[in-house]
Amino acid sequence: MNETVSFGYRDVDASEKTGMVRSVFSGVAAKYDLMNDAMSGGLHRLWKDHFVRRVNPRKDEAILDMAGGTGDIAFRLHRAGAQVTVADINPEMLAVGQERAKKRGIDDLLWSEQNAEQLSFSDRSFDAYTIAFGIRNVTFIDKALKEAHRVLKFGGRFFCLEFSTTTWPGFSEMYDAYSHHLVPKLGKLLANDEDSYRYLVESIRRFPSMPEFERMIKDAGFVQTKVEPILGGLVAIHSGWKI
Repeated sequence: MNETVSFGYRDVDASEKTGMVRSVFSGVAAKYDLMNDAMSGGLHRLWKDHFVRRVNPRKDEAILDMAGGTGDIAFRLHRAGAQVTVADINPEMLAVGQERAKKRGIDDLLWSEQNAEQLSFSDRSFDAYTIAFGIRNVTFIDKALKEAHRVLKFGGRFFCLEFSTTTWPGFSEMYDAYSHHLVPKLGKLLANDEDSYRYLVESIRRFPSMPEFERMIKDAGFVQTKVEPILGGLVAIHSGWKI
């Protein structure tokens, strides 16, 4: 019997999910900023600033930004003088990022088409690994976390920014109504793509809880793990160290 995994609220054959996710992001790549603004009310920009401050990038250290195709995190890391490799499974997303980098006059980022579950990089290649709003789209999250651990140097740090489930009473119900009913309609209006936006909302609901995901990070070999909830856990920053 074939293994199944979640694709939004549906369970699909594990072998199909990567292609299905790739198709979603191929369709929305050109409207990615609009997508994030629609899903977060524009707050994603502040969350990403805060996330990069937590990463605390330093001059000349090697950082892998996974699922970072459009460059949002990489551009912020680059300001500190870090040597950033931007990796994404989706070539259309990488193309958007490269075009944005060109417009900003940034020509020293490395761009690489990669599957988070099977990275081509050597063991102990990076000082830090970042992934923002990408890990919930991976077919086997445990494999991606083990790969993150593998490519980090000893003393390297892992940082993940991801939507989660807010625990604030009242706000949770309000956000559920907004995301389930309004976000897909905004997707149709802004990008003529209601289905992709619906999947993205559903994928948040199927993502492990904050304590569950922290356990997965520990199981991958990371220590000193932390979770920093934002807006009661609507978004969370997860971190850990490789020693």
